[in-house]
Amino acid sequence: MFSVTFWGVRGSIATPGPDTALVGGNTSCVEVICGARRIVLDTGTGMRLLGQRILRDQKAGLVHPAELSVFYSHLHWDHMQGLPFFAPLYSPTSTLRFFGPKGVERALRTQMGEPGFPVKLDDVPSRLLFRELCEGMVVELADELVITCARLNHPGGVLAYRIQYQDHAIVYATDTEHYSVPDPKLVRLAAGADLLIYDAQYDDAEYSGAQGGVPRTGWGHSTFSEGIRVADAAGVGKLALFHHDPSHGDDHVAAIEAAAQKTRPGTFASREGQTLVLASSSALSSRVAVAA
Repeated sequence: MFSVTFWGVRGSIATPGPDTALVGGNTSCVEVICGARRIVLDTGTGMRLLGQRILRDQKAGLVHPAELSVFYSHLHWDHMQGLPFFAPLYSPTSTLRFFGPKGVERALRTQMGEPGFPVKLDDVPSRLLFRELCEGMVVELADELVITCARLNHPGGVLAYRIQYQDHAIVYATDTEHYSVPDPKLVRLAAGADLLIYDAQYDDAEYSGAQGGVPRTGWGHSTFSEGIRVADAAGVGKLALFHHDPSHGDDHVAAIEAAAQKTRPGTFASREGQTLVLASSSALSSRVAVAA
């Protein structure tokens, strides 16, 4: 199985409430299943929901990999604040491998330190491993499972990731601001990917300041129309709009989705609990059989 599940799709701050009930109000957390391995992209508040799901599955007798690989795009609060509430963190049978930009270990330890949180990261019983990444680095987690990173445009920096599993790929490009042309670095990273998850926090009117009166230029986020330009330039299969603005209720997100679909049919706004299967076990096994 090669699939992606969205556990948190909101940007900047969690926004629970009736206006965001359909899309979801938790911040960035995306689960990717690659065969027997699980990868998590960012640990926003949606990470708590993933932990609860894992606990329910374990009680039902379903087996989950004891090792989890977490890749951080960057270290802003909305992308890491769910980790202290991730139940498997407190299991002695868990191993969590953290990958991210420079300072990732220090940031996670600071978050779970006094006075902000009562449990220090050193006190959890799970096994924790850390590795810092930078521009262009490649991580090989298993045969035919390779993660490549690229630095994009965001205050303080951000890493985008390409998860390549056999002949399929997902690209995660959140918290990035576009240029006057599709970012050539991101276009290269996303070339031929099955799915591009892209920061579409604003619509064009908001970004320019035509709506709301305050231009969002320099804030480090992008628009759905720029996501379409990148996806088209890279020859991406599907485009997922991600990192929804906290002021956007369900109706606003639906309007952005509809506008995007007029230009690029099949584009969708990511929603909490949504799962997209990119390749089934039968398709993957048939590919292996052909190769053999």
